[in-house]
Amino acid sequence: MPHKPNRPEFPGLIALLAGALAIGSSGIFVRVSETGPTATAFWRGCLALPLLAAWAWLERRHRVSPAAAPGTARVSLREPLLVWAGVFFAGDLALWHASLMLTSVAASSLEANCAPMLVTLFAWALWGERPRLPFLLALALAFGGMLLILAPKLGGGSHALLGDALGLGTACFYAAYILAVARLRGRYGTGIVMFASTLVFTLILLPLALLQKFLPATAAGWWVLLGCAMTAQVLGQGLIAYALAHLPATFGALGLYVQVVAAGVYAWLLLGERLAPVQIAGGAVVLAAIALARRARVAPRVAPSAAVADARGAQAQRASIQSSAARHSESR
Repeated sequence: MPHKPNRPEFPGLIALLAGALAIGSSGIFVRVSETGPTATAFWRGCLALPLLAAWAWLERRHRVSPAAAPGTARVSLREPLLVWAGVFFAGDLALWHASLMLTSVAASSLEANCAPMLVTLFAWALWGERPRLPFLLALALAFGGMLLILAPKLGGGSHALLGDALGLGTACFYAAYILAVARLRGRYGTGIVMFASTLVFTLILLPLALLQKFLPATAAGWWVLLGCAMTAQVLGQGLIAYALAHLPATFGALGLYVQVVAAGVYAWLLLGERLAPVQIAGGAVVLAAIALARRARVAPRVAPSAAVADARGAQAQRASIQSSAARHSESR
């Protein structure tokens, strides 16, 4: 059987970083929103749905996605993973938006972005996608960079315990979401998965949103909600969905650490949260860790004959995992 060459990863890496920069702004939108935190999450999905529906329709018509080949399964909300992806993302947004109101943007972003470690562990446990040691070292380095970003705030004891707990709960939902969408991307196109899962999480959040301040009081408040929907849900999630078609879920999740760097910069510029030199150094460490992780993913040389037998079974499973990464559709 001819060996299939790896798809180029550089465009995926650029899309991942751009998507993370876009999504990093979502915490600012939540802070300045005139509605409750869960209501903001609801409007983020609701206002994004028309564009996502158009994307899904174009994708089905023109078969934009490489996964959307003849014979591809039709999308249906009866697909359990589509529903679960929406459920996981609803939990992610509900907890994270509440956390943002109780602790700093940087602290909440760090805690929510513990997801990469959980993604790596879940992928290892569920799919046998064992991480290599250099990748784990890069993961630890990235987390160290995050701690540097948060060092001044942690020292000041300014963040609330409940907000931190909600941020860590967010990471669990987000990790489950990344893995579910990565699997879905093996069977459905990006736009279809994004539309379906966004529809699910929007419907789930509606009853909770109605218990809070549901409508903004001014036109500016509506612009904030629209900006959150277009920047975080459509642009950010769309770019990350594209990126995870070219990068495995574990590496893609590590790249999302960039969200925290972006959130810190945005909070400095827009909310007056100044970045200390140690925080800037932390951002540099995170970017270095991403570069190290990319290099760590270079596959080792394969032993000729002995590996082939075992590789066939593992490759069938890995093909499903890699093509599952070919289908990620959402993110924070």
